[in-house]
Amino acid sequence: MQVKAKIKHLRIAPRKVRLVAGVIRGLDVELAVHKLAVMDQRSVTPILKLVNSAIASAEHNYELSKSNLYIEAITVNDGPTLYRWMQKAFGRATPLRHRTSIVDITLAEKKPSDGNKKNKQNKSIDDKISTETVVEPIKEAKDIKKEDYKDVNQVFPRKTGM
Repeated sequence: MQVKAKIKHLRIAPRKVRLVAGVIRGLDVELAVHKLAVMDQRSVTPILKLVNSAIASAEHNYELSKSNLYIEAITVNDGPTLYRWMQKAFGRATPLRHRTSIVDITLAEKKPSDGNKKNKQNKSIDDKISTETVVEPIKEAKDIKKEDYKDVNQVFPRKTGM
C-alpha cells in the first residue's frame, strides 16, 4: 500500500529543498522524523509537516502502523516563479526571481499487510448497491410541440437594449 502527500507553492527554492529531501529518501519514517528534528535548514519545517501528514493519512485512512512505513520516494520539482524587479543606480532595474517548489512524498509498507480499511468499505457499499437497486422501466417521452413553449417566452421576455 502506498500513501501520497504533496506540498504546492512552497516559497523556498527547489535546490535548497532538494538538499533536505536527499537526506531522508529511502529511510524509515521514524528515523526520518528524528533526522529532520536535528537539522538546521529553513526547508526542514515544511518537509517535517509533510512527512507527519503522510503518516497521519496512512494511520487514519488505511490503518497502517507507523513502524511499518518507509519513504519510498520524495521528489522536489519547480513551482511557479514570481518575477519582481530591484531598483538600481542611474534608473536601472535588475530582475529578481522568487522560486517556489512542489514536494511530493510517497510512503510504502516494508511488509505488506492483509487488507485495508478503504477496500473493505468499498466492497460493502458495492454489495449494498447491487442488492438494493431495482431497475424501473423507462417511460416513453411525449411528443413536444412548439405550442407548449409559447407560455415560457411570455413569462421570461428577452431583455434588449442592454
